[in-house]
Amino acid sequence: MRIQSRVAAAALATLLAVPSLAHIERSEPIQSLRQSYFALVGMTFGPMADMVKGKIDWDDATFQRWASDLAAVSTFQVERGFAPGSEQGKTRAKPDIWLDMDDFSMKLANFRREAAALAEVAQSGDRGAIAAQLGQTGGTCKACHDEYKSKDYLYE
Repeated sequence: MRIQSRVAAAALATLLAVPSLAHIERSEPIQSLRQSYFALVGMTFGPMADMVKGKIDWDDATFQRWASDLAAVSTFQVERGFAPGSEQGKTRAKPDIWLDMDDFSMKLANFRREAAALAEVAQSGDRGAIAAQLGQTGGTCKACHDEYKSKDYLYE
């Protein structure tokens, strides 16, 4: 594992392990774990999309670091954040996840594969290939959001 990936993984572990730094709702720690994970994914993916769209200046080294961070974050075992019973409470996760965990797991595996591919393609510096791979990676996010993410928080 590259040093940047190890640093990103350590930072993620620290963020998720230190309640004062993470989004931890003590009454719903499992939901907080997955919400923190997806916040990190979004905060990593979003700036890359902005760079590809020209909303922020292009910088190969910065994009490569962000892509490496996304690949590292994607490897965190967020599945434990979908334990039975955690579909209750403040969540945007639709109950359908728990009804078809195999499909959800497949979609998560697709995201991980494409995030790793993005980190590899980012090293090429080929903006066209990078944009295409970012689209592929984003497509895996959308596939899951379309089926399993509510636009509003659900309370039960």
